[in-house]
Amino acid sequence: MKSLIRVLLAILVVSTAASAADTKEKQKQEDRLNNSGTVMGEILNVPDDIPKDLLDKAKCVVVIPSVLKAAFIVGGSYGRGTLVCRRGKTLSGGWGAPAMFVLEGGSVGFQIGGEATDFVLLIMNDHGANSLMHSKVKIGGDVSAAAGPVGRTAEANTDAYLRSEILTYSRARGLFAGISLEGASLRADDEGNEALYGRKISAGEIVLGPSPATPSSARHLVSLLEKASPTSRAHK
Repeated sequence: MKSLIRVLLAILVVSTAASAADTKEKQKQEDRLNNSGTVMGEILNVPDDIPKDLLDKAKCVVVIPSVLKAAFIVGGSYGRGTLVCRRGKTLSGGWGAPAMFVLEGGSVGFQIGGEATDFVLLIMNDHGANSLMHSKVKIGGDVSAAAGPVGRTAEANTDAYLRSEILTYSRARGLFAGISLEGASLRADDEGNEALYGRKISAGEIVLGPSPATPSSARHLVSLLEKASPTSRAHK
């Protein structure tokens, strides 16, 4: 009888520890979504922000908040954030539920110094978006990329930028500008998505399948995108 009690207690301890770990990991993802919403809101409120014409044509937006240089040194990872795409098979509807993503590799650590940096990436066409759904993507290799333009004066030149599949931006020291991320890579954060949604789910299932409910921690980010660009002008 005592042996049975010990076994049951051991199972209870392990189960409780696992539940606590799951809760902690989910909170990390929710914090990243909250931070992503804050970053996007601040960027959309600066005078020289992302040209609306480009945001209207974007299929998806990636936000990687508060990346520190230390993150480049430990494990070679830039940072973790989220991808939000438009709904529908052509990715031209309203903005859907987020998928967690990781930006890593390359040499950006030398470009941004020791300052905390936020990254925003616009995914401009179906090939760029579908590539992200199914594999790790090297920016400037697997998909074409360019430093994104900012401000109203950039709108006249947007056709040139639309030839790129990904437009990349950074914000550091209060300065928002296009930045080259060639050599870096983007991949789905499978563990992050599982922690956020409570089950194994791929980025493709989140974006292209029956969309799960948008987590409350992502509603601010999604509502900002809906307000800034409620109607898609993407090339289908």
